[in-house]
Amino acid sequence: MTIPMGSAEPPPQGTRRVDVRALWSGGAATAVVAALIALVGILVCRWLFKIPILSPQRDGAWGDASTAGYVFASAAIALFATAIMHLLLLSTPRPRTFFSWIVGLATVIAVVFPFSTTAPLSQKAATAFVNLVLGIAIGSLINGVSMRSSRRRPVASRSQPSYPPSRTSGDGYR
Repeated sequence: MTIPMGSAEPPPQGTRRVDVRALWSGGAATAVVAALIALVGILVCRWLFKIPILSPQRDGAWGDASTAGYVFASAAIALFATAIMHLLLLSTPRPRTFFSWIVGLATVIAVVFPFSTTAPLSQKAATAFVNLVLGIAIGSLINGVSMRSSRRRPVASRSQPSYPPSRTSGDGYR
Protein backbone atom coordinates (compact mmCIF):
# COMPACT_ATOMS: atom_id res chain seq x y z
CA MET A 1 0.00 0.00 0.00
CA THR A 2 1.29 3.48 -0.82
CA ILE A 3 0.96 6.71 1.05
CA PRO A 4 0.36 9.92 -0.95
CA MET A 5 3.21 12.43 -0.74
CA GLY A 6 2.48 15.79 0.84
CA SER A 7 2.73 19.04 -1.09
CA ALA A 8 5.93 21.09 -0.86
CA GLU A 9 3.87 24.30 -0.73
CA PRO A 10 2.84 25.61 2.66
CA PRO A 11 -0.88 25.40 3.28
CA PRO A 12 -2.83 28.62 2.59
CA GLN A 13 -3.29 30.77 5.66
CA GLY A 14 -6.80 31.79 4.71
CA THR A 15 -8.83 33.67 2.19
CA ARG A 16 -9.87 37.28 2.44
CA ARG A 17 -13.56 38.06 2.65
CA VAL A 18 -14.49 41.59 1.61
CA ASP A 19 -17.59 43.27 2.96
CA VAL A 20 -18.43 45.15 -0.23
CA ARG A 21 -21.17 47.26 1.35
CA ALA A 22 -18.86 48.51 4.10
CA LEU A 23 -16.02 49.19 1.65
CA TRP A 24 -18.12 51.19 -0.80
CA SER A 25 -20.10 53.08 1.83
CA GLY A 26 -16.77 54.08 3.36
CA GLY A 27 -15.57 55.02 -0.13
CA ALA A 28 -18.65 57.21 -0.62
CA ALA A 29 -18.04 58.88 2.74
CA THR A 30 -14.40 59.43 1.71
CA ALA A 31 -15.63 61.03 -1.53
CA VAL A 32 -17.73 63.49 0.48
CA VAL A 33 -14.78 64.28 2.75
CA ALA A 34 -12.48 64.75 -0.27
CA ALA A 35 -14.96 67.11 -1.93
CA LEU A 36 -15.25 69.15 1.26
CA ILE A 37 -11.46 69.26 1.70
CA ALA A 38 -11.12 70.58 -1.86
CA LEU A 39 -13.83 73.20 -1.30
CA VAL A 40 -12.46 74.31 2.06
CA GLY A 41 -8.91 74.38 0.69
CA ILE A 42 -9.95 76.62 -2.19
CA LEU A 43 -12.01 78.91 0.04
CA VAL A 44 -9.25 79.25 2.64
CA CYS A 45 -6.69 80.05 -0.03
CA ARG A 46 -8.94 82.67 -1.63
CA TRP A 47 -10.53 84.25 1.45
CA LEU A 48 -7.84 83.96 4.08
CA PHE A 49 -4.64 84.14 2.08
CA LYS A 50 -5.99 86.04 -0.96
CA ILE A 51 -4.38 83.51 -3.34
CA PRO A 52 -6.61 83.11 -6.41
CA ILE A 53 -6.15 79.42 -7.13
CA LEU A 54 -8.04 77.80 -10.04
CA SER A 55 -9.58 81.08 -11.22
CA PRO A 56 -8.71 84.77 -11.49
CA GLN A 57 -9.06 87.12 -8.50
CA ARG A 58 -12.02 88.92 -10.12
CA ASP A 59 -14.15 85.75 -9.81
CA GLY A 60 -14.30 86.16 -6.02
CA ALA A 61 -13.87 83.58 -3.28
CA TRP A 62 -16.14 80.98 -4.90
CA GLY A 63 -14.38 81.23 -8.23
CA ASP A 64 -15.83 79.92 -11.46
CA ALA A 65 -16.76 76.52 -12.90
CA SER A 66 -13.24 75.22 -12.26
CA THR A 67 -13.96 75.26 -8.52
CA ALA A 68 -16.91 72.90 -8.95
CA GLY A 69 -14.86 70.77 -11.32
CA TYR A 70 -12.05 70.48 -8.76
CA VAL A 71 -14.51 69.52 -6.01
CA PHE A 72 -16.24 66.88 -8.14
CA ALA A 73 -12.91 65.57 -9.44
CA SER A 74 -11.74 65.12 -5.83
CA ALA A 75 -14.85 63.07 -5.06
CA ALA A 76 -14.38 61.01 -8.24
CA ILE A 77 -10.74 60.33 -7.36
CA ALA A 78 -11.81 59.05 -3.92
CA LEU A 79 -14.29 56.66 -5.58
CA PHE A 80 -11.60 55.55 -8.03
CA ALA A 81 -9.28 54.89 -5.08
CA THR A 82 -12.02 52.77 -3.52
CA ALA A 83 -12.24 50.74 -6.74
CA ILE A 84 -8.47 50.24 -6.73
CA MET A 85 -8.57 49.08 -3.11
CA HIS A 86 -11.43 46.69 -3.88
CA LEU A 87 -9.46 45.19 -6.76
CA LEU A 88 -6.32 44.89 -4.61
CA LEU A 89 -8.25 43.27 -1.74
CA LEU A 90 -9.50 40.61 -4.13
CA SER A 91 -6.28 39.94 -5.97
CA THR A 92 -3.05 40.79 -4.14
CA PRO A 93 -1.34 39.30 -1.10
CA ARG A 94 -0.64 42.65 0.65
CA PRO A 95 -3.30 45.01 -0.69
CA ARG A 96 -2.77 47.88 1.76
CA THR A 97 0.95 48.04 1.02
CA PHE A 98 0.35 48.27 -2.72
CA PHE A 99 -2.48 50.75 -2.22
CA SER A 100 -0.28 52.98 -0.06
CA TRP A 101 2.38 53.01 -2.76
CA ILE A 102 -0.14 53.77 -5.50
CA VAL A 103 -1.77 56.61 -3.56
CA GLY A 104 1.59 57.94 -2.37
CA LEU A 105 3.01 58.12 -5.88
CA ALA A 106 -0.21 59.61 -7.28
CA THR A 107 -0.08 62.24 -4.52
CA VAL A 108 3.52 63.10 -5.41
CA ILE A 109 2.42 63.62 -9.02
CA ALA A 110 -0.50 65.81 -7.90
CA VAL A 111 1.80 67.89 -5.67
CA VAL A 112 4.52 68.34 -8.29
CA PHE A 113 2.24 69.01 -11.27
CA PRO A 114 1.18 72.58 -10.34
CA PHE A 115 4.83 73.61 -10.50
CA SER A 116 4.88 72.79 -14.21
CA THR A 117 2.33 75.53 -14.98
CA THR A 118 2.90 79.22 -15.65
CA ALA A 119 0.91 80.36 -12.60
CA PRO A 120 2.56 82.50 -9.92
CA LEU A 121 4.52 80.63 -7.26
CA SER A 122 1.94 81.37 -4.53
CA GLN A 123 -0.81 79.70 -6.60
CA LYS A 124 1.42 76.74 -7.38
CA ALA A 125 2.25 76.24 -3.70
CA ALA A 126 -1.38 76.62 -2.59
CA THR A 127 -2.63 74.13 -5.17
CA ALA A 128 0.16 71.69 -4.29
CA PHE A 129 -0.74 71.96 -0.58
CA VAL A 130 -4.45 71.30 -1.23
CA ASN A 131 -3.48 68.30 -3.41
CA LEU A 132 -1.20 66.98 -0.65
CA VAL A 133 -3.96 67.19 1.96
CA LEU A 134 -6.37 65.47 -0.44
CA GLY A 135 -3.92 62.64 -1.13
CA ILE A 136 -3.22 62.05 2.54
CA ALA A 137 -6.93 62.12 3.41
CA ILE A 138 -8.02 59.78 0.62
CA GLY A 139 -5.18 57.33 1.26
CA SER A 140 -5.63 57.15 5.01
CA LEU A 141 -9.43 56.97 4.95
CA ILE A 142 -9.63 54.24 2.30
CA ASN A 143 -6.89 52.29 4.08
CA GLY A 144 -8.85 52.50 7.33
CA VAL A 145 -12.11 51.52 5.63
CA SER A 146 -10.41 48.53 4.01
CA MET A 147 -9.21 47.25 7.37
CA ARG A 148 -12.75 47.25 8.69
CA SER A 149 -14.28 45.77 5.56
CA SER A 150 -12.00 42.79 5.03
CA ARG A 151 -11.42 39.82 7.23
CA ARG A 152 -9.31 36.72 6.82
CA ARG A 153 -11.15 33.49 7.22
CA PRO A 154 -9.40 30.19 7.70
CA VAL A 155 -9.46 27.78 4.84
CA ALA A 156 -10.91 24.43 5.74
CA SER A 157 -8.18 21.86 5.34
CA ARG A 158 -8.76 19.12 2.86
CA SER A 159 -9.79 15.94 4.51
CA GLN A 160 -6.95 13.51 4.99
CA PRO A 161 -7.35 10.09 3.43
CA SER A 162 -8.17 7.41 5.93
CA TYR A 163 -5.50 4.77 6.31
CA PRO A 164 -5.87 1.28 7.64
CA PRO A 165 -5.23 1.06 11.35
CA SER A 166 -1.66 0.68 12.38
CA ARG A 167 -0.52 -2.88 12.90
CA THR A 168 2.74 -2.20 14.59
CA SER A 169 4.28 0.76 16.24
CA GLY A 170 6.25 2.98 13.84
CA ASP A 171 5.11 1.44 10.54
CA GLY A 172 3.93 4.86 9.27
CA TYR A 173 0.22 4.14 9.25
CA ARG A 174 -2.19 5.96 11.42
